[in-house]
Amino acid sequence: MTNPRAAVLEDYQDVVRKLPYWEHLRGRVDVDFFKDAVTSEDALLARLQPYRIVIPIRERTRFPGSVLDRLPALDLLAITGRNSGHVDVPAATRRGVLVVETGGSGVSAIEHTIGMILAVVRHLPQEDRAMRTGRWQTTVGIDLAGKTLGVVGLGRIGGKIAAFGTFLGMKVLAWGPTLTADRATAAGATYVPLEQLMSESDVVTVHTRLSDLTRGLITARHLALMKPTAYLVNTARGPIVDESALVKTLRDHRIAGAALDVFDVEPLPGNHPLLGLDNVVLTPHIGYVTSDAYDIFFKQAVENIVAYLDGKMPSRALNPEALKNRKKS
Repeated sequence: MTNPRAAVLEDYQDVVRKLPYWEHLRGRVDVDFFKDAVTSEDALLARLQPYRIVIPIRERTRFPGSVLDRLPALDLLAITGRNSGHVDVPAATRRGVLVVETGGSGVSAIEHTIGMILAVVRHLPQEDRAMRTGRWQTTVGIDLAGKTLGVVGLGRIGGKIAAFGTFLGMKVLAWGPTLTADRATAAGATYVPLEQLMSESDVVTVHTRLSDLTRGLITARHLALMKPTAYLVNTARGPIVDESALVKTLRDHRIAGAALDVFDVEPLPGNHPLLGLDNVVLTPHIGYVTSDAYDIFFKQAVENIVAYLDGKMPSRALNPEALKNRKKS
């Protein structure tokens, strides 16, 4: 009997295959690693046809019902992290595909956001580039102390960013789709309507989840409310902000700048207009990409796979009832 095959998707840096945890699958599963991103559903289906187990890295690959229904060999989708929004879990359940998750780093996205805020207000990438061409002190940054920080989404990450703002001596405003004034006060922030947050903040940072409530949340109208000296930071999800409106706002220099780790289409196309702007700091969705986070993701993903192969229900299964549907089919 041949071993089942597993696919690890979009290992951009070619680092996941070098982790030690795959040794636990030696002789039991044949694992293939893919570095590139597929750009169409048909290409994804063609790639994944032979695989019984698929391990996506976070939300880099989407698994709607239209994909799951056309992967007859797929039995186990071992996602990394706790966000399953990229997977149609009900469709997986109907198809008999078990979906399991892992834990994740509690600090990587928070630390990256802090870095992005400091980079954009002090023009760190621009000064680095200038020095490499022989120029010296080409920009003037701002102090954050005494300024106003607007936090959109005051959950686990947003709450820590609010605390960071308070530590720096900033006034902190907050808004969220389900946020209350009492919860904002408990986090050291002041609850205000989104429009007031956008108009009064010197730095607006986005930390709400992407959902039907938040897709397209920050529109051209909201961007127009911002001060010309203000900055927008988004390390949450690209579609929360109207990307075309943001490009126009930055191109017209109607705000001071932006720092973005997330985009509507990822990887960001090489001809994207954001790449030609000098008032935006860009990183390639690496808020969660640290060696510590990867250790958690793939150690636990392998543990889930081993439990599954041993005939046990993985403790982090999202849809145990999928196995009943598989037996019926």
